[in-house]
Amino acid sequence: MRNFSLFIFICTQLLLLVSCNQTSRNGTSTSSVQTSRLADKAVAATLSEEALLPPAYMVSPTQVLQSDKYSEGVVIDRQGNLYFSQTKGGTITVLPANGTRPRIWAKVPGANGHKIMPDGTHIVAAKNSVVQLDANGKNLKVVAKEFNGKPLIYPNDVTIDPKGGFYFTDSGSPDSQVANGSVYYVDSAGKISSIATGLAFANGLVLTPDRKQLFVDESSKNRVVVYDVLSPEKVGPQKVFADLPVKQGDQIANKPDGMCLDAMGNLYVAHYGMGQVEVLNPDGNLIRRYSTGNLTNSNLVFGGPNLDHLFVTGGIKTEDGNGSIQRLDLGVRGLDIRPSR
Repeated sequence: MRNFSLFIFICTQLLLLVSCNQTSRNGTSTSSVQTSRLADKAVAATLSEEALLPPAYMVSPTQVLQSDKYSEGVVIDRQGNLYFSQTKGGTITVLPANGTRPRIWAKVPGANGHKIMPDGTHIVAAKNSVVQLDANGKNLKVVAKEFNGKPLIYPNDVTIDPKGGFYFTDSGSPDSQVANGSVYYVDSAGKISSIATGLAFANGLVLTPDRKQLFVDESSKNRVVVYDVLSPEKVGPQKVFADLPVKQGDQIANKPDGMCLDAMGNLYVAHYGMGQVEVLNPDGNLIRRYSTGNLTNSNLVFGGPNLDHLFVTGGIKTEDGNGSIQRLDLGVRGLDIRPSR
């Protein structure tokens, strides 16, 4: 039934596009043809950004796993194994792709954001540091714990530069009136560079596949900002990409957390306290709001055999209660950030 409804939805959009084309053919004036062509482009843009995304009423979350503690930093490797952090428990759990029971994969105090490097090693934001683990969860080294002699405050999330380095956020103070969050870049040799400062709780971040833009969640301001990447170690001025919806009713906060991209360039934001994931198109417009089953969403990643299932971590209610991993079957392919092996 879901697939049939989605088929009808797409057909409606296509009929609209055909209607615009017919107007262009029948029109006699240059201005009307130009107007119709502009309409064609507008509809085509809508189709590319939205038509393949199912409407919110067609998507219901499926609980994959319930954990005893709030869950965070979720990643999936090339074999389909799913890893997630429990920050308060200081553990990373793996849910094997073969369907066997989940098990503790690594113990990392303060384990939070997590990504897998092209060489198969894992980078994890941890308590006052960023660490590197091997493919079996063995701690290899502390990658970062300070910058210019100043200790890191709260490393939060990670995004990979496919050329060999990675970016990470240091959230800074949770006080919404203090903007001391930062973004850092670590190159393949381990050199750390300061990329951006003055953020009000820097949180999730994602690098576009062309390596030209870096998106960062500024949680205390409930917005996504973007930087043009001039080189891996340098970005341009901060720009506001999108201001996000504000909490209402039973929602308890509006703090954007983890982010990821789909193959069309849409940005997915796990909105903490809102019970939903929000989808922004490449222009920063809000095009979807999906209920997740977690009130305090934390992070998200595309997975599944066709990379079209969105897995979302967080707390079912507050951070003090049970966590869970929820799956949204979107039928839209995510950007493939899995390591080659």
